[in-house]
Amino acid sequence: MLIPQVLDELLRQLRPRVWRDSDLETQTLIDWLGRQLGAEVALVDSAGKVEVSTARSAPDILADLQPVLTQLSSGQLAAAASQVGMVHVQCEALGRQVPRPVLVVGSPLPLTREALALASHVGAMVEVLRRVRQADDLALRHQQAAARLRLAVFMALMAGEVTLARRMTAGAVPPLLNTERLRIHLLRCPPSDRGRLIDAYQDASGYHGRGLMVRCPVYDHHLICLLPLDHDGDRVEGGLAAPLRALVRDNPHYALGISAPVSLQATARAYDQARHALAVAGHTPERVAGYHGRPSLAGLLPRQQALAWARAFLEPIREAPRLTLDITGLALNFPRSGVARLLDISRNTVTAHLKRVQDALNLNLQDPRSRAELALALAITWAHAFLQPLQSGTDRTAHQTLRAWIEAGTDAQRTAQNLGISRTTVRAHLRTAEQLLKRSLQTPGPGIHDLVHAFRIADRAP
Repeated sequence: MLIPQVLDELLRQLRPRVWRDSDLETQTLIDWLGRQLGAEVALVDSAGKVEVSTARSAPDILADLQPVLTQLSSGQLAAAASQVGMVHVQCEALGRQVPRPVLVVGSPLPLTREALALASHVGAMVEVLRRVRQADDLALRHQQAAARLRLAVFMALMAGEVTLARRMTAGAVPPLLNTERLRIHLLRCPPSDRGRLIDAYQDASGYHGRGLMVRCPVYDHHLICLLPLDHDGDRVEGGLAAPLRALVRDNPHYALGISAPVSLQATARAYDQARHALAVAGHTPERVAGYHGRPSLAGLLPRQQALAWARAFLEPIREAPRLTLDITGLALNFPRSGVARLLDISRNTVTAHLKRVQDALNLNLQDPRSRAELALALAITWAHAFLQPLQSGTDRTAHQTLRAWIEAGTDAQRTAQNLGISRTTVRAHLRTAEQLLKRSLQTPGPGIHDLVHAFRIADRAP
């Protein structure tokens, strides 16, 4: 047996299969080795089970070899020769990571030196294939985990919870969360293209430079791209804006909707704007459109009268579970099947929650007029909902401290003097409020702005 020529033949056989599944390649190697040696071959995995084998491999032989296989797998031995009945057996441990898989070759005659060398060479190739498969599995799990984390960050931003987004990415905070403003670029493309585009621009950390690309969990043909802004509030950073426009230019089935600049807390508003812009983009020659809408109706109505109407309208569902309200809010913007996918619940569950709301409010949520009325009421009562965590029990103390803190220009020392408490207590109340409101309050930024707006809208400002 001429080993170089035999190995050349093996490589020629494997080359056409190089892009197939690694398990198939391992089986191919084992079968080929069995034919070359006129022997039965088995690959025993690190758990002691047969992973692949030739067709006539005898289980009882492996059972008799169990003590030797244990020593090989645990690293006590590198190779061993034995005889079970009339069968001559050669075993070799593969790789260095314990517990190790073991290649077992059984033949009616003792193996020659050339046969042993060939078996060892094939064992090395089997180990390489195993490592490739493990590396592919690890890479796939990393990609899946990164995708889940990006989606979680996006959903936290959609809820206005920037602090929560930072906490869930502790140790690997995406650069996007260190900016103050962003735009959302919403790309419409074939669903099969989304993964390819995300992978093409993904960096080693699982993000996309200073930006973030997320598969839309509702619409299969949408790719959501969050891009930070420069301090001048105009130019988009992150290296993704120009490539996205180029993709649309070069692909006639693509379209791009771009939101106005917003704060991180207003990501949900940016997403709505990008959806509107995308609808417009599909009717333009360039298939790219920015958002140029008008202010929302909820922000233009007389504050006191609008709030009184909204509270009266929503009174029948004031005690509804938070999940019911969340489902209702989402169902006003997405199809029910999309809400079910987004929350990982069944469509029947979504329908049941919406029926409770319909019955309580005496509405038909299939009617666009009823949907619009409910959406307006929910938008008007945003401030009340924002401050609701501070309205009960000992948290009202934190609420009073926050009002005084805003009055004092966010100066903790002045707040403490005005309330007759210590500065440490003021800081403790601020930390409590941060946890309840899911906003960063102890550093200047959008969290404080949201608090000011909420007090004013709810007519609780001093």
